Parts: sequence; C-alpha cells; structure tokens
Amino acid sequence: MRVVIQRSGKSQVTVKEKTIGEITEGLVVLVGFTKEDTKEKIEWMAKKIVNLRIFPDQQGVMNRSILEYGGRILLVSQFTLYANCQKGNRPSYQEALNGTEAKNLYEMFLKELKKYTEVSSGEFGADMEVSLINLGPTTICIER
Repeated sequence: MRVVIQRSGKSQVTVKEKTIGEITEGLVVLVGFTKEDTKEKIEWMAKKIVNLRIFPDQQGVMNRSILEYGGRILLVSQFTLYANCQKGNRPSYQEALNGTEAKNLYEMFLKELKKYTEVSSGEFGADMEVSLINLGPTTICIER
C-alpha cells in the first residue's frame, strides 16, 4: 500500500465535468494497492494518516494532526503510484492490484478513515481531474 499525502487549502475531484468530492482545509490522500495489502495494513495506514503531525500549531510549527487541527480528507485511488520505471520508458503496473480487489481495499480504507474524520472521495476507476492547493507545500509519501 502506497499513499501520497498532501496538505491542502482547497481541493476537488471532478468526473465528466461534475464535482464529486471536495474539501477546504485538510489532506488529499492518493492511494494505490498491491497484492500484499491486508485489512491490518489499511487500519495501520488510516491511523498513521490521521495522527500525522503536519499541521501548524500557534507558533507555526508542524505539530498538529488533522484530528487536532480540524479539516477533512479527500481520498483518491491512484494505481499509478505502483508504476515501475526501471526498464524502458513505458511504466509497468504489474505490482498494482487489479480492479475488483483494489476497489474492495479502497472501500475498506475509505470506511476506516471515516472512523476518525470526515472524508470525501473520488470515484474508483474513473478518469478524474484532481485540483489541489498544496499548503507548504507539504507532501508526505508512506508505504506499508
């Protein structure tokens, strides 16, 4: 499981010119799955994300989690996080989990994050347009 977490001032996901998910302040979380992913990894990752201290405190130091700071999460599936670019110029996606299994894990991850905070979502498997105002900029990559 790979995630890219970006601190956001305002973000949205559009499919076929219709906004399906949006947040103001919070986190945009891009997630990709592979065959070794399990419920335990999803639980660990959700807990890690909501407790990650990347929001500013009163002194401007990144010392607060989304739970302390407030805000929402915008979750977006992105199998291309598992692109292997070691050989040639065309990325290989063999490590990315197939559609049905990945969709099940995505839905499990979405449900797990919702235990902690409010979450908006993209549409699994759709061609999406994601717009983001990255504050900081702050971008964190985690693999489990």
